[in-house]
Amino acid sequence: MNGNSALRKAVRHALYFSAVVSAGTGASQAAAQEQPDQDVEEITVTGSRIATDPNLVSSAPVSQVSAEELAYRGITRVEDLINDLPQITPELSANESNGATGTATLDLRGLGSDRTLVLVNGHRMGFGDPFALAPDVNQIPGALVEQVELLTGGASSTYGSDAMSGVVNFIMKDDFEGFQIDLQFAGYQHNQGADAVQREIAEAGFEQAPDDVTDGATTSVNMLIGMNSEDGRGNVTGYLGYRDINAITQDSRDFSACALDSGAGGGDGTTCSGSATRFPALITDFAGTYFSVAGDQFVPWDFTYYNFGPLNHFQRPDERYTGGLFANYAVDEHLEGYAEFMFMDDRSLAQIAPSGAFFVTDTIQCSNAFLSAQQQAAIGCAPGVESVPFYIGRRSVEGGPRFDDLRHTSFRSLAGVRGEITDNWSYDAFANFSRLIYSEKYQNDLSTTRIIRSLDVVADPATGQPVCQSVIDGSDPTCVPWNIFQEGGVTPEALDYLVLPLFSDAQLDMDQFVGFVSGDLSDRLTSPWANTGVEMVFGAEYRDESFDFEPDDGFQSGDGAGQGGPIPPVSGSQNVSEVFTEFRVPIAEGMTGVESLVLDLRYRYSDYSTGVDANTYNIGGAWIPMEGIKLRGGFSRAVRAANIREQFEPLNLGLWGGTDPCAGATPELSAAACASTGVTAAQYGSVPANPAGQYNAFFGGNTELQPEKSDSITVGAVLTPSEWVEGLTLSIDYWSIEIEDAIDIREPEFLIRQCAATGDPEVCSLISRGPNGNLWLGQNAVTSTNFNIGFFDVAGVDLVANYALEAGGLGGFDLSFRGTWLEKFDQQPLPGGVVEECAGTWGGSCGRPRPEWKHMFNTVWTTPWEGLALTAAWRYVGEVDEFEQDRYTADGQHYVDLAGTYYADWLGEETVLTAGVSNVTDNDPPVSGLFGNVSVFGNGNTIPATWDALGRYWFVGLTQRF
Repeated sequence: MNGNSALRKAVRHALYFSAVVSAGTGASQAAAQEQPDQDVEEITVTGSRIATDPNLVSSAPVSQVSAEELAYRGITRVEDLINDLPQITPELSANESNGATGTATLDLRGLGSDRTLVLVNGHRMGFGDPFALAPDVNQIPGALVEQVELLTGGASSTYGSDAMSGVVNFIMKDDFEGFQIDLQFAGYQHNQGADAVQREIAEAGFEQAPDDVTDGATTSVNMLIGMNSEDGRGNVTGYLGYRDINAITQDSRDFSACALDSGAGGGDGTTCSGSATRFPALITDFAGTYFSVAGDQFVPWDFTYYNFGPLNHFQRPDERYTGGLFANYAVDEHLEGYAEFMFMDDRSLAQIAPSGAFFVTDTIQCSNAFLSAQQQAAIGCAPGVESVPFYIGRRSVEGGPRFDDLRHTSFRSLAGVRGEITDNWSYDAFANFSRLIYSEKYQNDLSTTRIIRSLDVVADPATGQPVCQSVIDGSDPTCVPWNIFQEGGVTPEALDYLVLPLFSDAQLDMDQFVGFVSGDLSDRLTSPWANTGVEMVFGAEYRDESFDFEPDDGFQSGDGAGQGGPIPPVSGSQNVSEVFTEFRVPIAEGMTGVESLVLDLRYRYSDYSTGVDANTYNIGGAWIPMEGIKLRGGFSRAVRAANIREQFEPLNLGLWGGTDPCAGATPELSAAACASTGVTAAQYGSVPANPAGQYNAFFGGNTELQPEKSDSITVGAVLTPSEWVEGLTLSIDYWSIEIEDAIDIREPEFLIRQCAATGDPEVCSLISRGPNGNLWLGQNAVTSTNFNIGFFDVAGVDLVANYALEAGGLGGFDLSFRGTWLEKFDQQPLPGGVVEECAGTWGGSCGRPRPEWKHMFNTVWTTPWEGLALTAAWRYVGEVDEFEQDRYTADGQHYVDLAGTYYADWLGEETVLTAGVSNVTDNDPPVSGLFGNVSVFGNGNTIPATWDALGRYWFVGLTQRF
């Protein structure tokens, strides 16, 4: 609402760079003292639709990030700042490549982005991607963010499904007048220092990274224009933005210049390794015979792998255009119209190593016209032998890397009306429409069908020249032979024949209609111990969501050699009708020991078109026993129904990163345990492990999924001891979120281990091994569809401190501290099964790193030199141990950031210059090849969203207002 801006400015001045919305008379008095002429109007706090006085801000912890913090950190990608917050577990970011969606998502409390509701001005964002349905925060123009609010705990009673772990609300500038342009240039600088990896690279004979690199340049341009109406009743604020991010490849960093071993075959993640799909080819029967190619000879393989790392993107190139407007006009106190429009077109390119023949053939014809006599003899071809059981792994280095060209075009439009009905009653109604158009062009992959045909080569009866058998029999007259049996034998014509471009398109729609009335019953319903009466909200919501994903025939058939398996189309829709209500009940005010005691009550009923109905509610309260002390707490029941993809995605073959504990010469598990997973006595000790740590699984939806339910508890205190320490604000909050019947996949590696440990026939039936026991060739896989698993149980403590200090002739200092202690992160992958303790770990079933402690400490020095402010920040990410196998511990990481801001009056208006460096000491991230097994989040032998992976980040910026 229009009054929001006034309070936000007051709160910002009172608690500069605050990380919590603090309630209590001390804080509000400080704000009033700093802004004597500023009227502080009512606001709507994230997590509630009831407008409230700032003295009674929230009964739940709501953390804040201000626009100034975005500026002094030099952030152009919003996720980079939010992911540094201790409440957030980094998820998808710009630093993934293999399997990247091209989006950036937010994960509050580590429970998944699909359980974190993302809002703009308190209104839902739409879908972000057909593979990661959560909103893509690339849609948020960072230069236009006024502040960001994070609410912990279930908020389904206020906003509906998806708010299981909480809410992230981006509040945008919408009252601007004039013209403003923002220019920013940024990039990375890194000095190589991973000596151990450099020694491994030298031993392997790979190319070293440069000693010093400056790369990854980012250019960002944003324009803002606003106008107030002549009568002062309305405003239109529009924006345009452009951002261009240059690529960084893994060969530019020493710790990622070779693919370290993934531990799949017993490695410890410290030696240069790679993929068995190599160059020249690997010819093997996976029974002890391994050949490579030298000239036109088969020679014993020296067990060197293809180094797939250098070509992979460490930072994807990205080009983004944004535009939009925010408008409002009040006809009178009874009718105000408002509208929002946001547009984004974002194109990102994910580059990975070349495609190839990933052991898709299991025989070699002895009549192959490319085989030399030596090669025929080496593999056992003899008179009367037509074929031999050998697999071929051959990287198409001549064809160059693969490119996944990902484009997301989103539109979000909202229109609403609001106003007063009477002095005590008001209304608000809006319609919110979002559209995402997705297109993908996957380039330079090879066709599995054509690989098989191009390797089946005979002598042409007419000419004696090598020709495809499919040409002779007429099944594929276009086939061109692929000569991988002789160095230098691959022709451009063969590459042209093998290359298979892949295409997919999608459209994801969300339509939302919300209307509610709010009333103040002070003149009718007031507690005898309070001066203000009960406030309430009654409303209804209807939301319709649809999903249509159409991959081309190449994707659907699984013919793309590097895709892992077929990618089926997905189409579905669902709608939900809801009613909701809220009550704020002041129990007592102005009494000894009870300055204020308020009870918050919320309830929502949801009826889904899938036959599911849900009841969600919240009970919270805030007690101010005396000035400067506030105690708060609440209980929330939240519900999340399965989303469209979780329900309707067809069964499809994909890849998972991890370890087959029954593979290799010395399996981790015993023969008896592995027998339960399908390994015969003859196979035990010879089951091939995938050197890249990638195995097959069948993934898919489940229309029988039940809604998941969460119970959230928050208990905390806010202290503003202005009488003792002026300018100090402290808060401490305990939070607990337990999700029952959680919707998730059952991790394939967990299923293997669970089968081996228990012999449970239901679990063991999900494992399908190949003739030699493998789980990564052909259709051999673990079935891992969506399922109502047991539970997630997560709890911790947030600590926040803010201190504003006047230092006389030295100026002033504003200090803020945010820290989160993760007490527990327990999960139960199977109902009634083992409970896994993931706090302080990474990898395995626990996935991404979950440090027990994470904090940010910021200092802003307003210097005595007019217009100059200097900032310093200390970020810390705690250590994490590898879950279960305990092969690698990532030490705690300390980062120091420095920046300066200079305010001037150039060209007659405000000019702001900023410059800074993050990760000043150029820390290398924790490095291990084992990180490649952490799903899509691992890249470059590390997990870049968790740690600063690329070195020093530098930026310079100019803001000019006219």
